[in-house]
Amino acid sequence: MSKKSRKKSSKTPSGSPTAKKKAGKTRAATQTRSAKTQRTPASKSTATIAKAASHKAASKQLNPSKSPAAAAPTLTEGQKAPAFRLSRDGGELVTLADHAGRKLVLFFYPRADTPGCTREAIDFTRLADAFASAGTAVLGISADPLKAQEKFRDKHKLGIPLASDETHAMLEAYGAWGEKSMYGKTFLGILRTTVLVGGDGKIARIWRNVKVDGHADEVLEAARSL
Repeated sequence: MSKKSRKKSSKTPSGSPTAKKKAGKTRAATQTRSAKTQRTPASKSTATIAKAASHKAASKQLNPSKSPAAAAPTLTEGQKAPAFRLSRDGGELVTLADHAGRKLVLFFYPRADTPGCTREAIDFTRLADAFASAGTAVLGISADPLKAQEKFRDKHKLGIPLASDETHAMLEAYGAWGEKSMYGKTFLGILRTTVLVGGDGKIARIWRNVKVDGHADEVLEAARSL
């Protein structure tokens, strides 16, 4: 038999059991690859969706601006002043009822011993006697602990009482707690606000987004004219 004849005879006939077995394996492998190809995009898509949902949930937790407290209650002039009870420097308590029948200035400042808050507190201290002559008490409020308030008072020789509202309850009631922004980030904090309460216990004037320079003098004039 020639070499050419031997080569031809070594080939497996297409109809033989061996050829059918090889063809079956080839089809099975093709189907497996096809199934993997079909499943892969769906798996990736599902993972991507789950990851996005998880990221969104985490963002809500890390972004306090989404908190319901960001929308501080609206306080309007003519409304009855919300009652409060706070600790003040020296460890005593101060309440709205303590000032019944007398005008009261409440100035809310973001943080003790920071530049703007220091200038504002010094200005109200400078005019303390003038406010007293106008029958008006003055009270500064922030969320700082009492120790920080007392250190602030002593460092700058402040002559006005400073109260602490670490729970933010009064701050929210007077609309002085809400969403702020700085360096492209939003957060909850004290909104620099001043409220003048009349002797009748009602809100006479509200100053929001206060600019410190000249503010205490403006409040004094309002108290004198009330």
